[in-house]
Amino acid sequence: MKIKQGNNENVIKKFLNGFKYAGTGIYTALKKERNLKFHVVAMILVIILGFVYDIDLIEWFICIILFAGVIAGEMFNTAIENVVDMITLEKNEKAKVAKDVAAGAVLVWAIGAAVIGVLIFMPKIIG
Repeated sequence: MKIKQGNNENVIKKFLNGFKYAGTGIYTALKKERNLKFHVVAMILVIILGFVYDIDLIEWFICIILFAGVIAGEMFNTAIENVVDMITLEKNEKAKVAKDVAAGAVLVWAIGAAVIGVLIFMPKIIG
């Protein structure tokens, strides 16, 4: 089976555009979402602490997974809130539940990350 040259170029262009759109989404979320800015600042502080206290490779992996989870969760929350706001203009109990549950999910991730951060860093700080 022969593949047309133009088709390959179109597939590659669509693939690369996906990265462009994702980058735009990350930039937009960072620019507009206060909570996301807070999480990024916290991530930077943890990275600095990681170097200062020389955390091991497994601890870095754990921190990176937690960074990604909290930041992705915040971005999912933002997406859900925007879609809900777009769909309904008046107060709606189901819209409120969707938004509150999404926000609660981010809080659960963030609290879990903070607890794990304390478990990783506290022995190094007081030890």
